[in-house]
Amino acid sequence: MTDIGFIGAGNIGGGLARLAAARGYDVLVSNSRGPETLGELVAELGGTARAGTTLEAAAARIVVVSIPLKDYQTVPAEALAGKTVIETNNYYPQRDGRIAELDNNSVTSSELQAAHWRTTKVVKAFNAIPADQISTDASPAGTANRRAIAIAADDAAARAEATELIDRLGFDVVDVGALAESWRIEPETPGYGKRETVSQVETSIASAQRASDPGGRVPSLPWPPPIRTA
Repeated sequence: MTDIGFIGAGNIGGGLARLAAARGYDVLVSNSRGPETLGELVAELGGTARAGTTLEAAAARIVVVSIPLKDYQTVPAEALAGKTVIETNNYYPQRDGRIAELDNNSVTSSELQAAHWRTTKVVKAFNAIPADQISTDASPAGTANRRAIAIAADDAAARAEATELIDRLGFDVVDVGALAESWRIEPETPGYGKRETVSQVETSIASAQRASDPGGRVPSLPWPPPIRTA
């Protein structure tokens, strides 16, 4: 089985694929235009890396979805059933159009996608790092001032699997909590786009504030969330 399948091979997806291939992972990349358009990237990745269809990417052990949020429903939910899916997507209304559930804070973008993918174990990660810093900021575990990546997930096993992968790729991990808390690392929050260590990410997460809306959910509790037992 392929280690990591990438659905979307643009700036973020392609950058993570390069990093994963360099770390020895078996990688398959895909995009909406077809595998024949990915020859240059595959040649750059080298090793056992290859291009394929979205369905082939979805068959991997871990799947990374890195596409415009407006296209999330094009990703086949059935093919991702039971899989750990790392989604890197952000909501940009100027690109994605207005999405009422996100505008009124009824759900986070991660929850919106997880609802469509149903039985998928979704992890939010790598949405707050500029694409050109993925390769330049990766460093071995124990490196002083190592960059941290914030993640959110509802499933404990998926959270652990993503944490191990991100560490191997070259980053420390800060657990934001459930997908409902992933708004803390979305655009316009304090740590978005910044190079921060674990302690700095924790400070940024704790200071994030969500715009209130009478049609939205009850405001989130202060971070960190209660200790999870599952």
